[in-house]
Amino acid sequence: MTEAFAFLDVNVPMYAAGQPHPYRDACAWLMTEVANGRLAVAIDVEIIQEILYRFGALRRWDIAVTMAFSLLELVPMVYPIRLVESHLSIDLFEHYAQKGVTARDVLHVAVMQQNNLDQIISTDEHFDAFAGITRLDPLQLFTQANRS
Repeated sequence: MTEAFAFLDVNVPMYAAGQPHPYRDACAWLMTEVANGRLAVAIDVEIIQEILYRFGALRRWDIAVTMAFSLLELVPMVYPIRLVESHLSIDLFEHYAQKGVTARDVLHVAVMQQNNLDQIISTDEHFDAFAGITRLDPLQLFTQANRS
């Protein structure tokens, strides 16, 4: 694993805690690596909002609260979203929206850029479109770890 912080996209804990899916085992393994201190990750406050929004929409408030608090306990670095990230996200959106990148994801990339993070652990391939950002696919990380 990496010594530097990697940004942890919301889909990793969501798949880890979710229904059977091709990514579930890999994401559960990654969350175990985080919990055991073997993988240094960071998130921003928008990740917590995404969890609350998703499970709130499903009327699963208990899961929303439990997952959000658990993630805050597991992840050692939670970045705020300030004015500088807000401005940068607008610039990024203008450049990358036509490539299929969402508003939430440009906000994550803005936070990453402002905090010198260049790796994101995510199942979302559209992060591959960003210059200077390397997406680490959970399945590939899981497969590599199991070969060792």
